[in-house]
This record gives sequence, structure tokens and C-alpha cells, in this order.
Amino acid sequence: MFGKMFDIVGKLETAKENVAAAKKQLDNVLIDADAGNGAVKVSVTGNRRVKSLSISDEVLKDKDMLEDYLILALNKALDEAGKMQENKLKKAATEALPNIPGLDGLL
Repeated sequence: MFGKMFDIVGKLETAKENVAAAKKQLDNVLIDADAGNGAVKVSVTGNRRVKSLSISDEVLKDKDMLEDYLILALNKALDEAGKMQENKLKKAATEALPNIPGLDGLL
């Protein structure tokens, strides 16, 4: 009984380490998005940190358009990064864990 308990604890620790490693890897993944046919371009990491932003001179003349394009480009990139992060962290956690009924619903 205790052997299985220690085994599960060990697997949980492995899962924790896998998740930490996955988070580090996501820092090196870039997701690019744009709005306004490239008038605004943004790159974010897999951990949803903005790495670069590019704005065309034409868009700088129209504050409302610039704001709209920034919102669109950032939301596209952040949505994609969020999905990528969720999938990668879930995979990292579940690889180390035994098949526990109901665990998929928690992760």
C-alpha cells in the first residue's frame, strides 16, 4: 500500500519537473500575428510575453485604427500562445502520471 503511495508521489514530482521544463521551453517559442494586412505585427512567446511589436508608418496617423489593430494582433497571438501553453503543460503533466480515473478532467 505504501509502495504505491510513494510511487504516485514520485510520479507527481516527475510531473512537476516536466511542467517546469515545458514552461522553460515555451519561453523560446515565438508566435507571430498581424492585423491590417501586416500594418501591425506582434510576436509573443509560448508563455504569453510580448517579444516584439512592429507598426507601419501609415497606421501611426490614425489613432483609432492603430488601437484596433493592436488589439486584434495581440489577441490573435495571445490566444494561440494560450492554447499552445495549455496543451504543452497538460501533456507534460500527464506523461508522468499513472492512469487515474477522472484526472483528465482536472488537467
